[in-house]
Amino acid sequence: MAVSQRPLAARRSGTVPQAHAPGLGLRGAAPLLRPRRPSHALPSPLAPRASLIPASPPPPAATSPAAASVPLSNGGLGGPAAGAGVLPRPPTGPITGAALGELVRKFKRLQNGSDIRGIALEGVPNEPVTLSAGAVFFIGVAFARWLRSKGHAAPKVSVGRDPRLSGPLLESAFAAGLIHGGAAAVHLFGLATTPAMFYSIVLSGGASKGPASPAFFSTAASVASAAKRAAPLSADGAGSPPSSAAGGSAGTNTMLPPPPVPPAAELAAQPYTGAVMLTASHLPYNANGLKFFTAAGGLDKPDIAELLQSAAAAAAEAGVNIGDPVSEQSHLLAVALSLDPSRLARLPFLPTYSASLRDLIKRGVNSPANYHFPLLGCHVVVDAGNGSGGFFAEQVLAPLGADTSGSVFLDPDGTFPNHPPNPEHPAAMASGAAAVKASGAELGIVFDTDVDRSAIVDASGREINSNRFIALMSAVVLRQHPGTTIVTDSVTSNGLADFIAALGGKHMRYKRGYKNVIGAGVRLNAQGEDCALMMETSGHGALRENFFLDDGAYLAVKAIIEHVRRKQEGAAGGLAELLAGLAEPAESREWRVRIQHADFKAVGGRVLAAFHDWVAAAAQAQAQGHDGGHEGGGGSGVVPAAPATWSLESVNHEGWRVNMDEGQGRRGWLLLRQSLHDPLLVLNCESELPGGAEAAAGRVAAWLRAGGAGAELPLDLGALGQLGAAGAAGAAK
Repeated sequence: MAVSQRPLAARRSGTVPQAHAPGLGLRGAAPLLRPRRPSHALPSPLAPRASLIPASPPPPAATSPAAASVPLSNGGLGGPAAGAGVLPRPPTGPITGAALGELVRKFKRLQNGSDIRGIALEGVPNEPVTLSAGAVFFIGVAFARWLRSKGHAAPKVSVGRDPRLSGPLLESAFAAGLIHGGAAAVHLFGLATTPAMFYSIVLSGGASKGPASPAFFSTAASVASAAKRAAPLSADGAGSPPSSAAGGSAGTNTMLPPPPVPPAAELAAQPYTGAVMLTASHLPYNANGLKFFTAAGGLDKPDIAELLQSAAAAAAEAGVNIGDPVSEQSHLLAVALSLDPSRLARLPFLPTYSASLRDLIKRGVNSPANYHFPLLGCHVVVDAGNGSGGFFAEQVLAPLGADTSGSVFLDPDGTFPNHPPNPEHPAAMASGAAAVKASGAELGIVFDTDVDRSAIVDASGREINSNRFIALMSAVVLRQHPGTTIVTDSVTSNGLADFIAALGGKHMRYKRGYKNVIGAGVRLNAQGEDCALMMETSGHGALRENFFLDDGAYLAVKAIIEHVRRKQEGAAGGLAELLAGLAEPAESREWRVRIQHADFKAVGGRVLAAFHDWVAAAAQAQAQGHDGGHEGGGGSGVVPAAPATWSLESVNHEGWRVNMDEGQGRRGWLLLRQSLHDPLLVLNCESELPGGAEAAAGRVAAWLRAGGAGAELPLDLGALGQLGAAGAAGAAK
């Protein structure tokens, strides 16, 4: 559904890029599927569809048909001009050989951890379409078959999307793939949020054995295996079993026969088996992606790898060359003509999801005077960044009595013309703060595109994201669960750790990546350690009470309930008062060093090992009464020793975190780590001294430039600028 644009919403502005139909080279292409009727009940199924793949395909050539070609000539009317090259022949059978290898690589490149991401729209230089309608169709086929292989004979799947321009076409292509792969029913929600998609399973009764249930830890075995969820935590991340699909020995069966469709009444009463959100989160307008859920939560990395391998197998089996418009279009249109439309329905879900959020606020505030209108007298503004979050102001807050005037960018616009919908981005937070100040609101909420992240702005316009937001949620959770463990990512501040400890909580720093942070919390609970909150500085936050789901709307609900509770108690400071004990650094910086080598993991590992030894050697020299001096090196000069005031953190789950004694009780830190997915080394640094972060980073840069990690390593140190020279000069004094 579309969120209507109200007078209170700032009107969008900016230039809209030229839209193309993703991956098909078409303009204004219509969706491939339309439901026969928009009713909730599904009519009786039609006769079984015929297979689109010939029963006896012609034998493949020695090389794949997709790779064959014929010379071009201008011998016929409308023919290509002479010398124009060769014209690829359309596939005439299954794709095999070298072309199959390239097809598999195309799908594999779409994996982004536990999600699928790619470029879905043409128009940006040097960013060709990788997530085409054809690719999404076969991913839909793979997901339906994957669900059936897990014991769901007649899968029922919900599909939502954010407002990206490529969304409607990819939604239709994905639905067609689901039905072609054997889904019994597909419900298209239109505009939705990522948390709402999981809640479609919860509210339909499908997640009673989800992570919020104690029985979950002994029953979960479908999405992320019970072995992985209960694996012991270790500093090096060991304990996670490898994917059986990685080697191709135990993948999804792609040849399951189509299932019979249950009677309409029976199917309507069934919970959703799976849910999928089409989104690329905060990425630019030309990107898109998919996030997958079952009752056990979001799919994990091995599951996505298996899905993409199965999708490649289905495309190869059908003889469709992904990225070739002729090959994709002919197959998609043929499939669309053969599908049973009774399996598809369009059902807006945000109203149902909004009602559940309103109920949470009612029960959380529990006002004796205004139970059904607990936000009367509250002024709260929302900055949705033209993503999917505008519903929160119009369908959650306003019906409870809140004044939402002054809210901005509530109307969905897939070009995101006003600012990136990203609570980590300074422009997004500045926009939310400006909206609070301009309207005189008590509170502001900033959402990302698909509302799995959020941030807060207090009445003064103070931006509460990153460490501040984790501190705020920690204060709320520790009052409800005294002594609980709070898991964060590796780049949280010293001040946050002290804040949590002062409130009686335990703090565990784990790896970057919200899936890593949440997974650590799940495993701690499985091992008997109370862990109620898992939250990353990006704004992804999950609570045990909410199915371990990273849910920006749920975090906003918790903040609003706390705000109203404190207001009722007469607390004058609002939410900001909860953060009074949070010490913050003078500066916080990040630098990224690109690794220019195909085997970037090995290169990065070598640098990190040398970094550890460099810091450890200085600490050892200090303990023995030496000043460390300088080391010999194979690089461009003498390798400077690490400062004697640096020491390694005792527990590290990724990279190496170094504590820096800055004198007079002041403490800084730096962390050198590898990026989760990209060929990058990332250096994070916080200091309680003005200029301290640059000075510390300069020492690391000087060490790298002098060959401290090894001679002639393929590192692009340009991002560090002149820091190395400054660091070397400082080390020589």
